[in-house]
Amino acid sequence: MTKKDEYIRKPDWLKIKLNTNDNYMGLKKMMREKNLHTVCEEARCPNIHECWGTRRTATFMILGDICTRACRFCAVKTGLPNELDLKEPERVADSVQLMNLKHVVITAVARDDLKDGGSQVFAETVRAIRRKSPFTSIEVLPSDMGGVFDNIKTLMDAKPDIMNYNIETVRRLTPRVRARATYDRTLEFLRRAKELNPDIPTKSSIMVGLGETKEEILETFDDLRANNVDIVTLGQYLQPTKKHLKVQKYYHPDEFAELREAAMEKGFSHCEAGPLVRSSYHADEQVNAAAKAKQAAGEEELKQQV
Repeated sequence: MTKKDEYIRKPDWLKIKLNTNDNYMGLKKMMREKNLHTVCEEARCPNIHECWGTRRTATFMILGDICTRACRFCAVKTGLPNELDLKEPERVADSVQLMNLKHVVITAVARDDLKDGGSQVFAETVRAIRRKSPFTSIEVLPSDMGGVFDNIKTLMDAKPDIMNYNIETVRRLTPRVRARATYDRTLEFLRRAKELNPDIPTKSSIMVGLGETKEEILETFDDLRANNVDIVTLGQYLQPTKKHLKVQKYYHPDEFAELREAAMEKGFSHCEAGPLVRSSYHADEQVNAAAKAKQAAGEEELKQQV
């Protein structure tokens, strides 16, 4: 293979519009002053300018900025993590209140060094936001927390509005793409979360362009629905550095539209799909869609009873 053949050129539809307006600069300044991390920056999200500059939303990353895992798709730093910052939940809650957010996403690096996987800090962050911003909906996006049931329960007991855990890729590619996390443990995490509180919508995300087939994507949809996952997001994998996995294919927007239609036919309450879609992209719209779908299902059930 020649050097020219190793990397596929990015298509025109992946161009990103920069927006470094006052919202963007103000939000960046506040994050530094509060000593907070965002996955928007750490994972080099392509939507940072839209979310920060236009929608004024952000995904907070707690438990530090150093991950104990080294997934081959992710740009977040890997190594020995810092000591836990027990004041972090209050600082995040203060920032959410200051920004007057209607919806907030809380994610974190994997903390395999902690017995509880960081679940207690996650739960405290949710509760702190509830106290200071009672009308803000909260989505959490944790690691698998070692697959320990008590850790999942700790987080679900805090009652987030959406529980999100990403399956990332199809079964065949999981060992190559992810570190430590497994395909079946991801499904088990999502199933257990739903069993603990059936009223809380569950969500997962898939990256495409890593060498999967359409049939494998559809099988992943089926596996997620078999474990009662309500919401799915689908986006294009983008190689963050030359050390990470190469892109095998760039999906056209029309292909994303077809996959979104297939997902909705499988029974998901909402599917966000597109080249630049990431797990927390337009997350505020997803929580509303899940609520409407739940209401519609309840109304249909009442009709049948009558």
